[in-house]
Amino acid sequence: MSSVLASDAATEPVRHEVVVALPQAQAFELFTAHLSRWWPLGSHSCSNDRHARVVFPSQPGQPVLEIAPGGEQHVWGHLTAWDPPHAFAMTWHPGHDARLATQLEVRFSARGASACAVQVVHGGWQSRPDAREGYLRGWPVVLQALVAAARPGAAAATP
Repeated sequence: MSSVLASDAATEPVRHEVVVALPQAQAFELFTAHLSRWWPLGSHSCSNDRHARVVFPSQPGQPVLEIAPGGEQHVWGHLTAWDPPHAFAMTWHPGHDARLATQLEVRFSARGASACAVQVVHGGWQSRPDAREGYLRGWPVVLQALVAAARPGAAAATP
């Protein structure tokens, strides 16, 4: 019985939520169109280069690309759903073969006129159960960078 429970826990989606000090549409735009401004690319990217940039498409089927300063491209995954300013979903396999993709959904929910809850639901661990623990620790780091970028006066807060 305990091995079944352990197996279920290993494939359960990773969920994290933060509230940012931006209206919903601006939070969505900061997360997607301006991801390179706030994402900790020096530690959470394929190139580990803080000067890399990330190109986020707006059409399902297109890749999310990290472009290193030297021009090398890394596919993070492919957009599977696009519903601004409410949500987007994508396959997730930065630096890995697409056959090892997990599933990422990010939802944006207004919290009054000037704040937004951003919820990450990262699942599909059947293809990479060994990676779940790293993302359990990694998403809070990434989302705190988003919170900091959305603070009033932050350079990245104005998309």
